[in-house]
Parts: sequence; structure tokens; C-alpha cells
Amino acid sequence: MIRAARPDDAPAILAFWNPLIRETLVTFNPTEKTETELRATIEAKPLAGQAFLVAEVDGAILGFVTYGQFRAGVGYGRAMEHTIILAPAAQGKGVGRALMAAAEDHARRQGYHIMVAAVSGGNPQGRAFHAALGYAEVGVIPEAGWKFDRYWDLVLMQKVLT
Repeated sequence: MIRAARPDDAPAILAFWNPLIRETLVTFNPTEKTETELRATIEAKPLAGQAFLVAEVDGAILGFVTYGQFRAGVGYGRAMEHTIILAPAAQGKGVGRALMAAAEDHARRQGYHIMVAAVSGGNPQGRAFHAALGYAEVGVIPEAGWKFDRYWDLVLMQKVLT
């Protein structure tokens, strides 16, 4: 079931998100999320007209998707960028597709025009996942990220929603 995240989902989300922050190139950010920070984000998204959704199966949170404005400023007000993170047990089972469909539907209802995926060049699975969902590669920023003692490219992909 896909549903709106609740602040009390934070510990379950952090249990699979923080290891990915520490150990993978899913994100360039090396700093783990805190429960306080995540609870605040979950509470703030709906107030901004944006979504923070989770996939829950048999009481377990298996993934989340959230989105926010791509860049600051009024001119970018209809361009959104998302983050999707899955627990290892959820990968390859359609959970990511269901989360993305729900986030895209939410964004369309809000009148947002595009959804952007900013994917690490060190994450070929992430690029393949987005391509399978209809995201087109629209640019590469060489050496934009730093993690694990080296620079990584940032691949920008987008899907037109409206």
C-alpha cells in the first residue's frame, strides 16, 4: 500500500536509508539523516503542496518517495525533483514503480510540469530504473559530486508530467 508518510515512520525509513547514505553512491551526501530532521521533512512536505509517500507491506515500510522544487525561485515553481529510496528487500518487486507512479500522480494534481531525477554517475541501476519509467537523460554535470575519495558525474533525467 502506498500512503502518505507519518512522522512515526521515520525510524523505519532511517533503518534502510542511512546505510545507503554510508555505503553507496545512491546519494553524494555522506551525512546520515537524523530522526528529528526526517520527522520535520515529513511534516513539511504536505504544507508545501508536495508529497512524502511510503510503501507499506504487512506493516513494514519498504521504501519512500518525496519531491520538492528543483531549484529555488518562482521561475522553477513547476519543476520538481524527487528522491526515491527502497529497502534492499523491496528492490525488483515493483515497489519503486508504484511509489513513482503515486508521486507523479500527486505532482500532476498539483499542476507541476516536470519531474527531475538527479542520479549519481556511480548508480547505473538508478539510471536504468528511471529510463524504464520514461525519464530521458537531459544532461550530465561532470564531476559534480564527491564521495569515496573521488569525483562523480551527476546525470540529470526528466519526465514531462503535463
